[in-house]
Amino acid sequence: MTLFWIAIALVVFSGLLLIWIPHFRQQHLLQTEASGVRKQTNLEVFAERLANLEQEFQQGQLEQQEFAALKQELEVSLLQDIKQVGDDSLDNQIQKKGLFWPSLMSITLLALSGYLYQQLGAYQQLAIPMQANDAHSAMGPEMALGQRIKLLEAEVQAQPDNSQAWFTLGHAYITNNQYNQAIAAFDKVMELVGVQAELLGPKATALYYQADQTITAETQVIIDKALALDPKDPSTLLLVGMDAFFKANYPQAIDAWQLILSSDRSDIDRGALINAIDAAKAQLHLGPIVPDALKVTVTLAPQLADKLTGTDTLYVFARSQTQPKTPLLLTKLTKVSFPLSVTLDASHAINEQVNTTGLESVEIVVLLSKGGSLKPQTGDIQAKLANGSFNQLNQLVLETELK
Repeated sequence: MTLFWIAIALVVFSGLLLIWIPHFRQQHLLQTEASGVRKQTNLEVFAERLANLEQEFQQGQLEQQEFAALKQELEVSLLQDIKQVGDDSLDNQIQKKGLFWPSLMSITLLALSGYLYQQLGAYQQLAIPMQANDAHSAMGPEMALGQRIKLLEAEVQAQPDNSQAWFTLGHAYITNNQYNQAIAAFDKVMELVGVQAELLGPKATALYYQADQTITAETQVIIDKALALDPKDPSTLLLVGMDAFFKANYPQAIDAWQLILSSDRSDIDRGALINAIDAAKAQLHLGPIVPDALKVTVTLAPQLADKLTGTDTLYVFARSQTQPKTPLLLTKLTKVSFPLSVTLDASHAINEQVNTTGLESVEIVVLLSKGGSLKPQTGDIQAKLANGSFNQLNQLVLETELK
């Protein structure tokens, strides 16, 4: 911003120089010319009067002493006239005449620049205090997202028919886990522009996360409707593929993502889709395999003991150590007290395709959820063990409070 104002000042200053420099040069020339005229006139008057004195002296009308005195007086008067600076009426006339037009042009330049900038420039944006930008840059991701949502909410309140603003706000709500608001935002967009596959897909995604990453009957109806309108809608197929992948239904995930690639759309991340398809193919080739049982003990760090409430939910799950980290075993506990022991076996498998033999180690994650969601939230307490073993007891301490 400082550089911008400096640039403006330089432009205005350059304009003023173009006005005043020619003025000062012209005024100097006029004054020089006027001074030369005065000097020439004084010299001519001096020569004429001196000639008269010499004529009177030669005719005997003046004595030698009287002639010398009058000649000296005439010379002194000439010197005084020559030394006199431009404070006479001619100088004043030049100065008054010269200042009017450059002054008027300068005022016009400044006034016109300000008027045009207010009408055509970004005056309102520059009027925003710099402190607001500094504060925004100092925000963490969650605060920045919250601030962005507030700005979008203000925008749709001021322009309730702005479908693009509503659409962007809906996605921001999903990112901020405000699923009810996201669903309402997408419904508003469809109210404004009609029902379209590219709007049904994000709504289905919000419903999916609202139901703890589960495709409910309502969500399935919306998915079917979206694919009926556009069989290659990216947002809907991404959801279908993601859900299939998490359920270890890798052929379905590959088919969904491959269908997006075949659409020749320019608004998709082809590299990410190809990587996801390769990961699904790798999992399909290897096959997720787990042994019969995984024994885990969980304790709560003493400094966090006061964080435990009777409404907390404890999730203990094991997942693949390779990317993507596919969930394999999961158990959910309520009204917990610590320490506690958990045994994960085939009965805790995510789906029927998970085998129970052959895998030696997994990553173990324990999440004490304050809101009951498996997706980590601010305030939850978490513990991870990167190399959980099936050959020994795995001990985890809940000591990381999520911010």
